[in-house]
Amino acid sequence: MTDHPFAQADSEWLDLIGAARGWLGGPLGQFLLEQERQLLEDELARFFGGYLVHYGPAADTPPDAQQIQRSVRVGAPFKGVEIVCEEQAWPLIEHAADVVVLQHGLDFSLSPHGLLREAARSVRPGGHLLIVGINPKSSWGLRHLVTRDALRQARCIAPGRVSDWLHLLGFALEKRRFGCYRPPLSSPAWQARLAPLERLGAAWQLPGGGVYVLVARKLVVGLRPLRQPNRQSVGQLLPMPVAKVSRRETPQK
Repeated sequence: MTDHPFAQADSEWLDLIGAARGWLGGPLGQFLLEQERQLLEDELARFFGGYLVHYGPAADTPPDAQQIQRSVRVGAPFKGVEIVCEEQAWPLIEHAADVVVLQHGLDFSLSPHGLLREAARSVRPGGHLLIVGINPKSSWGLRHLVTRDALRQARCIAPGRVSDWLHLLGFALEKRRFGCYRPPLSSPAWQARLAPLERLGAAWQLPGGGVYVLVARKLVVGLRPLRQPNRQSVGQLLPMPVAKVSRRETPQK
């Protein structure tokens, strides 16, 4: 997919997204996305509304949101993207979406702050922003420091740091989850042997998972109550006279 407006697009950004897309399409990337899908679909099942916006470099179909009427993908001009745009220039009106998902968008970004601001702007008050990122304090985060593939270009921003950014943008963190506790091994046999790590890590929500999911709600700005105008006294209210009722019994005939 190509679009004429992207003739002037940042070539460095397009190369970064293309490299990330290729890595996520490989064995390790597919394993990572498979672990994330269940986490995201569990969270998305709680939300409902008209629109969900998904941004991320993966070529795979985004996780499903059963109670959202319409899901749309925005991003670089690659197959599967429905609205082509730069990472800091989404062609959406403010407060357009009920839910926005950034799936490794911050990991593979030239300007994570700018991307997060753009995503935050698109969420309606009371809506939710879900962020999926590679945990730097995990075996996957360690691998990105030593590998020579596209994972090395990932930023791997700590979830605590992203939480601080969200707070400054007017969001309240509702949940932090971890997943993908198995190390980044290419051997399917070893992945099968280490499968119990997933159950153990998920049960205790240990912070060493390869990925994290942050669920944040956009706060609704409260209305300032109007000051009541001072009223001038117009006099004292007096009781109305009440007619007396005779209680004499009528003589019987």
